[in-house]
Amino acid sequence: MDKIKHFYGVDISKSFFDVVDQNGSHDQFSNDSKGFKSFLKAIQRDSLIVMEATGYYHYRLAQHLYEKGIKVSVVNPLSVKRFIQMKLSKVKTDKSDAKAICDYAQANEVPLYTARNAIQAECLQLLSLQDLYMKQRTAVKNKIHGEKALGTPSKAVSRSLNRMLKQIEKELTQIETKLEFLIRETQKDQLENLTSIPGMGKKTAMLLIVLTDGFTSFENARQLCCYSGLTPTIRQSGTSVRGRSRISKVGNRKLRNLLFMCSFTASRTNKACRELYERIVEKGKSKKLALIAVCNKLLKQAFAIAKSGTCYQENYMSKLAKSAWILP
Repeated sequence: MDKIKHFYGVDISKSFFDVVDQNGSHDQFSNDSKGFKSFLKAIQRDSLIVMEATGYYHYRLAQHLYEKGIKVSVVNPLSVKRFIQMKLSKVKTDKSDAKAICDYAQANEVPLYTARNAIQAECLQLLSLQDLYMKQRTAVKNKIHGEKALGTPSKAVSRSLNRMLKQIEKELTQIETKLEFLIRETQKDQLENLTSIPGMGKKTAMLLIVLTDGFTSFENARQLCCYSGLTPTIRQSGTSVRGRSRISKVGNRKLRNLLFMCSFTASRTNKACRELYERIVEKGKSKKLALIAVCNKLLKQAFAIAKSGTCYQENYMSKLAKSAWILP
C-alpha cells in the first residue's frame, strides 16, 4: 500500500461505471471491454482501484484490471454505507458513491483483490444458481401447500406444480454433483479431512472450501467466524442500556444456517463440541446459545484441520488449535 500514489473509487451499475479519483475528478465508462480499455488508458500504473462487491457487475472489471497488473480492492458495500452515514452525507448519486468509495479506501486499510481461477469461478456460479433453485423450490412447495388448503385443488395445477418441483429437485441434484466433482478435482484431500470432523456434513465442507478458496482467504479462525456472522455483538451504554448479546449475523447466511444444522449432530458426536455444549447448558445458558458456540467450535476445528492437512483426531484437536492460534 505504501507505493500507491493514486486512488480511484468505482461505482458500478449494469451498463456503466463511474470513477472518481482522490482529487475529485469524475469520469464515466461503459461496463464492457471497450470501457475497460478506455479506463486503463486514463489511470496511472501506481494506482489502487477500489469498488464494491456488487453481485456480478464488478467481477469482469476486477478480473480485467488484475490481469493487467493494476492493484484492485473489492470491499464490502456495508462498510462503505456505514462510512457514508458517518459523514452525514445527504447526496446519493453514482458520482457521490464513487467519491465515497475513494475516500473510504484512503481512510482504511483495504484488502487487495486476488483473481479466481476458472474452477473457483464456476463453483461460485454453481452456488449462486443453487441458491436461486432453493428459493424457487420453497416457493413451489408453499404454493402446493396453499392449493391443498383450498380443499378442492385443481388437478391441472397440482400436476404442473409437482412437475416443476420434480425438475427443480433434479437440477439441484445435478448442481451438487457437479460441485463435488470440481472440488474433488482440486481439493480432494481437504474435503476428506473436513468431513472426518464429527458433525461436519459434506455440503458444509464443500461450501467452506469454495467460500474460503481452500482456506487461503483468512489468516485465522476468528476472521472466518466473523465472515460467518457468528461472532457476538454487545449492546451496553452507561447505566440504562443493557441489551442482550447477540450474534452479528453480518456474514454469509447460507454458511451460518448449514453450520447451525451441523451443530445438532456435533453436540452429540463431537467430543470437544459436546463438552462445550454441556458446559454452557450447565451454567444455565440457553441451548440455542450453546449450539451457536458449537458452530464456532466447528469452524475452529475446520480451520485447524485445513491448515494442518490432517484428518480429525479426537485426542489431538487441542494441539492443532494451538498450532493454528485458535484457542477457544
